[in-house]
Amino acid sequence: MPVASPTVKAIAWMMGALLSFAAMTVSVRELTADLHAFQMLFIRSAIGIVILLPFLQRQGWGQIRLTHLAGHGLRNVIHFTGQVLWIFGIAVLPLATVSALEFTSPLWGGLLAVLFLGEKMNRGRWIAFALGFVGVLVIVRPGLVEVSDGILIMLACAFFFGATGAATKWLTRRETALAIVFFMVVIQTLFGAVASTFVWAPLTWDQAPWLLLLSITGLTAHYCLTRALAGADATFIMPMEFLRLPLVALFGYLLYAEAFEAMTLIGAAIIFSGNYASIRHETRAPEKRAVVR
Repeated sequence: MPVASPTVKAIAWMMGALLSFAAMTVSVRELTADLHAFQMLFIRSAIGIVILLPFLQRQGWGQIRLTHLAGHGLRNVIHFTGQVLWIFGIAVLPLATVSALEFTSPLWGGLLAVLFLGEKMNRGRWIAFALGFVGVLVIVRPGLVEVSDGILIMLACAFFFGATGAATKWLTRRETALAIVFFMVVIQTLFGAVASTFVWAPLTWDQAPWLLLLSITGLTAHYCLTRALAGADATFIMPMEFLRLPLVALFGYLLYAEAFEAMTLIGAAIIFSGNYASIRHETRAPEKRAVVR
């Protein structure tokens, strides 16, 4: 059986991340009417620690080092802020709109990776970025849709998520994926514990399945994303985030009867075509790829 290339493996990990993020979006929508963002993030991270402990026991605690604690701290300050904004956005906007605005984050993440991580752009990546941006414009239609507070919140969220991706890529050069996720849940449990004391609401049993889904998918999403970023450049991986839009829009339609507009379909097709071009370019034989760069 042929061995999959690192790029193909990175694509597979990214597909796992996209499915996990979509499921996490649904769990947040189910919980957001009853729980504050701070409380959700605290519970998610605390459960995440419990889930990760057996894996660390099996794979070894030696990978949990304090050498890059400052990097983990910075990543999680950025990420925690983005998550709070994301949860607020989900509460006031349709899921498809949330995802469409969130998908400006790969543009920020790719730009930061080029500026600070020394990554290079090639033709396939430029196509993915350009068509991804055009696809989002088709869906959001700036100037034709009112710019609400929810839209501004999600635009700020997108920047923080893009910066999180760049910080994660930096850490993958120094830490294992499991260590990055472990530090994430530990640090964000501390953040959430402090913040949620001001907004704590009683929990009910009917929230338990959604909280468990939120905790599990929060771990799998970030573990898969970290493995994907460890296997390929952020400028290649981040534009694949655009593919989450049609998936989340479908969930919104099936579960909440949110309109699945024709412009969303058109924008999603444009986004997909850009990613398809990038993936084809990236998975070509090196000697062929070098000719077209």
